[in-house]
Amino acid sequence: MQKIKVEYLYDNAVARVILDDGKANILDSIMMSEINDFLTSLKDKKEVKLITFEGAGNNFSYGASVAEHTKDKAAEMLDSFHKMFFLLIGLHIPTLAKLSGNCLGGGFELPLACNFIFADKTARIGQPEVILGVFAPPASVILPLKVGNTRAEELLITGRVITADEAKNIGLVNDVFDDRASLDAAVEAWIQKNILPKSASALRFATRAARASFDFFMLKHLPAFADMYVKEMMETHDANEGINSFLEKRKPEWKNC
Repeated sequence: MQKIKVEYLYDNAVARVILDDGKANILDSIMMSEINDFLTSLKDKKEVKLITFEGAGNNFSYGASVAEHTKDKAAEMLDSFHKMFFLLIGLHIPTLAKLSGNCLGGGFELPLACNFIFADKTARIGQPEVILGVFAPPASVILPLKVGNTRAEELLITGRVITADEAKNIGLVNDVFDDRASLDAAVEAWIQKNILPKSASALRFATRAARASFDFFMLKHLPAFADMYVKEMMETHDANEGINSFLEKRKPEWKNC
């Protein structure tokens, strides 16, 4: 069973990616691999002007697979997950995410890396990794760049989940709509007005220039944060306890080390 669906729209100008695992659209190793294969395939598609991401059903994604965050699997999981961000950086194709329902953890870091985010009022957005005793490497780079340190630190250190309206108020989301139908219609109109009339080549150069600082910090810090995650944090009791207690559906017993 494939876990993503890809459609090419507007004479192949827009690549539409739908996360669809039949459940909560969990970003597990299979889904990540499919996304990476898709992104790799775009290197020779010069006509693509925009990539859009959305979730099938009522939720964008509940997040990355917690079962793949265990100590023996964390390094491989991060390699596959972070590869998505490096591929997006290399493509310089504009990206857009449409959010409904839960958009949590890794399930928000993918939209967070996009140039544009639109949501409906059902969206619930957050980086709750700290509640599991771990942290979010991509969000730790991206959130401060997008909303400033004060807002970013609140979300990353508390793990608080926010509404779409609050996300818009802090500059994290471009616009919010009442429901999924309104969101879909507004995004289609936005694409037709702002993307389709432009040159795919010009859009890539504009994205590359606009994201120079973003790309620099991602390429510099994301590998370092991956090392911190695997070589330091996963050697602690609490990181392993947080993951294991979640999988075992019990309250964690922290030792603060």
